[in-house]
Amino acid sequence: MLDKTLPFYRLYMRRKAGTPIPAYPLPEGYRFVYYKDGNEIDWARIEASVEEFESEFAALLRFKEEFMANEKADELYRRCLFIEDKKGVKIATANAWWTLIEGERRPWVHWVSVAPGYQGLGLGKAITSRVTQLMLELEGDVDIYLLTQTWSYKAINIYKQFGYEPTDEKILYGRKRRRHYKKALKILDKMNKRR
Repeated sequence: MLDKTLPFYRLYMRRKAGTPIPAYPLPEGYRFVYYKDGNEIDWARIEASVEEFESEFAALLRFKEEFMANEKADELYRRCLFIEDKKGVKIATANAWWTLIEGERRPWVHWVSVAPGYQGLGLGKAITSRVTQLMLELEGDVDIYLLTQTWSYKAINIYKQFGYEPTDEKILYGRKRRRHYKKALKILDKMNKRR
C-alpha cells in the first residue's frame, strides 16, 4: 500500500546495463501470465486496490489511454505481466514498456503492484525480477528506467535490490520537477533510518 502520510515527490530510477538480476521464484501455487483481452479490468482492480487511483474506473481509463490508444496496443500481449493465484485470480501486475524521450527509445518498467492481502509474500520481488528479465529479452541489455514516488518507499527498497538506483537526469524531470529528486531522497533516507 502507498503511504500517503508522506509528502509526494516523483522519483525516477535507472538500472544500468549489465547489472545482474537476482532470481526470485514465485511461491508455490502462483504463476506468471501475460495480458489477454479483458485483463485491463484486472489491472484496474489491482491498481485501484493499492490506491494508485481513486477508483477502478479511473484506473481503467488510464490503462486504455496509456496502453490501448496507440500503435503500441499489440505489445500488451507480450509486455504486460500478471501473477495469478491458485484460483486464477490476478493479484499482481507489471509492464515492460517503453517511451520516446527526445526521439530516443527508453525502456520503462511501469505500474508494478501487488494487491493488498498478497503483499509480504515475495510476489513484489518475483514480479520485479521477471519484468526486468523480460525487458532484457525484449530490448536487450540496456539501461532500464522506472518512475515511482515517495509514497512507495517500501517498493523503492525492492527496486534497489535489482539494481535500480535514483537518478537525477535532467531530461527525465524537466526544470520544474528536478527539485523533486533531492526532496524525495531526503524522505527516503528518513524512512530508512526508521526501519
